[in-house]
Amino acid sequence: MTNDEQKQCVTIFVISDSAGETASKLAAASMAQYPTVDFSLFRRTFAKEEEKLKKALEDAKRENAMVLHTIVNDRLVKIANDFFEEHDMYHFDILTPPVAEIERLTGVAPTREPGALHHLNENYFKRIEAMEFAVKYDDGKDPRGFLEADVLLLGVSRTSKTPLSLFLANKNLKVANLPLIPEAHLPKQLWETNPKKIVGLTNDPDILNGIRKERMRTYGLPADTSYSDIEKIRKELEFANDLYQKIGCEVINVASLSIEETASMILNALNLEDHSYYATETPE
Repeated sequence: MTNDEQKQCVTIFVISDSAGETASKLAAASMAQYPTVDFSLFRRTFAKEEEKLKKALEDAKRENAMVLHTIVNDRLVKIANDFFEEHDMYHFDILTPPVAEIERLTGVAPTREPGALHHLNENYFKRIEAMEFAVKYDDGKDPRGFLEADVLLLGVSRTSKTPLSLFLANKNLKVANLPLIPEAHLPKQLWETNPKKIVGLTNDPDILNGIRKERMRTYGLPADTSYSDIEKIRKELEFANDLYQKIGCEVINVASLSIEETASMILNALNLEDHSYYATETPE
């Protein structure tokens, strides 16, 4: 294929008989590998009926799209596969191969229930409880939460403490966080908390300076304030890093990390598991 023949824009269809989150994440991960390519992403979710599925397939064909799908109903999977074969369309069936392999290994037939991942079961309500905990104990509102938390995040302003707390809460972890201000009193509960569940977040001064300036602009205020002063930022970070050494906690520099990457590093560093789905307890 010559450069002139190559597609200028790649169209991806996500088709699912449930919310389509799994296929959407795979699509996003794939697209991220090609920052110079233009993509169009279409979602056709909750396609549980034959008519709705066929409409989604026709839409994908019309757009000359590649298709990522998570369909669990055998009859609907066959309809989709027959359509792809007839029209010579690229498709990737995300669920069928691993589901079939588990059935082969165990001899247990799958339920073939769309959206089974999202049952309102005990695990789901634990996740809601963890998210409520993160909101209640955000920004050091109540230091008593430090002792109940699975994770305590420390950091100066704009080191992603709140987004990280909520992201980890979605993995069924109770997370509290405390903003660090050199002039502020540190609550006694901080010293009573097990250092092995504390994570100190830090950042590069120049990057933090840019983030804080942008925050001021979004508020309609001058970018250059004491909040974004580079020397003040350096002193804040020095105070935080000295504190982390005294505590003996894990330290993560978030300067070049996404929320997802930082969360993964926290889970690894503290030997925690993602319990957001059906994870079992780690064997002793």
